[in-house]
Amino acid sequence: MSTVTVTINRLGAQGHGIANGEDGPVYVPYALPGETLAIARNGDHGTVMSTGAPSPDRIEPACRHFGPDSDACGGCSLQHLAEVPYLAFKRQLVVDALKSKGLTPEVAETIPAKPGERRRTVFSARNTEKEFLLGFNREETHHIVSIVECPIAAPGIVARLETIRTIGRALAIGADTFRIAVLETLSGLDIAVEGLKKLEDKQRRSAIETVLTLKGIARVSVNGEILVEPQKPIIEFSGVRVSPPPGAFVQATKSAEEVMSEIVAKHVGKSKKVLDLFAGAGTFTFRIAKTTKVHAVEGDDKAIKALDFAARNTQGLKPVTVEKRDLFRRPMIPLELKHYDAVVFDPPRAGAEAQVAELVRANVKTIAAVSCNPLTLARDLRMLVDAGYRIKSVTPIDQFLWSTHVETVALLTK
Repeated sequence: MSTVTVTINRLGAQGHGIANGEDGPVYVPYALPGETLAIARNGDHGTVMSTGAPSPDRIEPACRHFGPDSDACGGCSLQHLAEVPYLAFKRQLVVDALKSKGLTPEVAETIPAKPGERRRTVFSARNTEKEFLLGFNREETHHIVSIVECPIAAPGIVARLETIRTIGRALAIGADTFRIAVLETLSGLDIAVEGLKKLEDKQRRSAIETVLTLKGIARVSVNGEILVEPQKPIIEFSGVRVSPPPGAFVQATKSAEEVMSEIVAKHVGKSKKVLDLFAGAGTFTFRIAKTTKVHAVEGDDKAIKALDFAARNTQGLKPVTVEKRDLFRRPMIPLELKHYDAVVFDPPRAGAEAQVAELVRANVKTIAAVSCNPLTLARDLRMLVDAGYRIKSVTPIDQFLWSTHVETVALLTK
């Protein structure tokens, strides 16, 4: 390890400042372009020791837990960057990913997120001799920084941090680390605990008794199994009330979900029949079903059952049909795709390569591609463009505030 002085030239994809060293790039967390600073260098990684004049784009972080200090959590990486360059950074992530595949469509300005919008947060947790830790892992470590505030999380989650700690403490086994996913629903917090060993009967009963004394808790599940459900958790997709299964995927913020649903529904809404792939519990299905028939396909059995139940018990929708199917192993083929005028797909970070390979062999006129990973989205769009599709629009959406993640909606026609 050596101490050197560097000047930051640009921001990298992980939000780190990048300096051009004699033997290659050096990555410096919490540094911004234009800043000259002394760093402790270890290989291609640098730790800030002292700084000169700060960048004009540097702002005061919103949270006490942010920064290079040893007690800072790793939940955010860009709280120190002003809004305009921050949103430009998010847009550039999408532009660069598309460009890497030879695609140069017009990319819209990033639709911003606001503090306090995250309705779903995943905490790391562990019991120690001194205290119960609930928070996030410090960057590039397994060390949990226990938090007392979180400006990105919904106020209803932050206000119940001690309640969440109480539940975690009641479930903790030894000093093992586990995860607590918290979803704010209309009926209370839905808490899904993962990574725990099997509970003994005595501890299970004690934990249930503890939860029942607490306010604002709709459900607690452990490793996918419901432990106790004082109230059924309810969320709304475009006004349709859905009870998601434990630990179900839900878009991180309601505002981003609504924006994405509006963009997608407007694009496919005039079609006679729409195919919604990787449908989850109905994020896009129900917005589309306001105006047209939808067939929803999802690999998670509990999620598709929740979607189906909600569709059957909601009036005013166009027909909604469902299908449980692993689209990675068994994608929809052209013989099936020919029945639809439009296709929507919103896959996990790995993208939808197998399904897109079948789409390019079909002749669906309208496609909406939604992704949380610009790199796999670019790969999938390249395949579609090569098959004759035209990219109509690309919209970055920031629902992962102060992180390096960005959601994107791409609309295509043929």
